[in-house]
Amino acid sequence: MSPSSPAVTSLEQLQELCSGCHRCGLASSRTQVVVARGNPQAKLMLIGEGPGQQEDESGKPFVGRAGQLLDRILESVGLSSERDAYICNVVKCRPPENRKPTAAEMAACRPWLDAQIQLIDPALIVVSGATAVEAVLGIKGGITKLRGQWQERDGRQVLPVFHPSYLLRNPSRAEGSPKWHTWKDMQDVRRRLEQEGWQP
Repeated sequence: MSPSSPAVTSLEQLQELCSGCHRCGLASSRTQVVVARGNPQAKLMLIGEGPGQQEDESGKPFVGRAGQLLDRILESVGLSSERDAYICNVVKCRPPENRKPTAAEMAACRPWLDAQIQLIDPALIVVSGATAVEAVLGIKGGITKLRGQWQERDGRQVLPVFHPSYLLRNPSRAEGSPKWHTWKDMQDVRRRLEQEGWQP
């Protein structure tokens, strides 16, 4: 966290600080700050790119079509998005026209993401899509090559996966398809959660 960022000691404080944040230009066009949803005690943290229109309106991440698909993917391996995961985004305000957040916007929001990781202290982190992979792991490149390969960040296990919005554009469930790979990846996540002591 940068010297100009206050130390964050609770999720309530984080919500308050994010709500008053004007560290980048995204604050000027947001309807609501979108901090998180799910269970703060979960062993699994899922990080996406940024809020879309429905997220901006509701104040919760992953509630549109992509979020509904994410919920179904988690359910397909016996996980609940509300009970078994803490879900957030790299940036907390919606980029105009749902564009990719810029490097400067991601950097401005990084203290809040770092605070979330520290406060939640997840056993596993799933990063959804290339933008989240770049922001969390510092790895640029195609998600196709990175997905399914566990990485380590600050002693934590991190798994890149396809973003649900990409899966909506590629609906096939055939073996070898993006949806099939994502289901396999989430099965692996469940196995690792069980190794960390998670129980359904």
